[in-house]
Amino acid sequence: MISDKMNAALNEQVNKEMYSAFLYMAMSSQCDDMGLKGFAKWFMAQYHEEMFHAMKLYEYIHSQGGKVTLQSIDQPPAEFGSTLDMFTKTLAHEQMVTQSINNLMDLAIEEKDHATRIFLQWYVTEQVEEEENDNEIIDQLRLNDGNPQGLMMIDRELGQRGVNVPIDFSMGVSAGEE
Repeated sequence: MISDKMNAALNEQVNKEMYSAFLYMAMSSQCDDMGLKGFAKWFMAQYHEEMFHAMKLYEYIHSQGGKVTLQSIDQPPAEFGSTLDMFTKTLAHEQMVTQSINNLMDLAIEEKDHATRIFLQWYVTEQVEEEENDNEIIDQLRLNDGNPQGLMMIDRELGQRGVNVPIDFSMGVSAGEE
């Protein structure tokens, strides 16, 4: 059983993960409009990952006897600058999510909620990966320095990314996990 305080904090994180999904969908849309199908695919895969993260929290809250209370999701920006600008904003957003996960972990430790602490360790590891991926792409975009041929190469590379999480949650999030 999770405390009311932990329940409320986990519900806030569900909202943050769903906002992240909307943010990446908005970025995907702009990349589609720019003719960058690989970037669009990468951001859409990111959308699916964020929805998976939200559903994982959703199921955990229920499994611990908590109550999920969905909140309004803020509208993400509709316009972004260059692809470098998008990934710089993506990294900053993921760093904010990392801080939020760290705060949840601190709360779990403070409350001696060992089950939630163990559950949250997956998110800590995931955030390390998220930030590392964003930094690698930012490095590639900076090296590219606006070169159209280089941008197309990066677009092609990012287009190779597939969705590696389940997208049908009707059977639960663990049904499609590796």
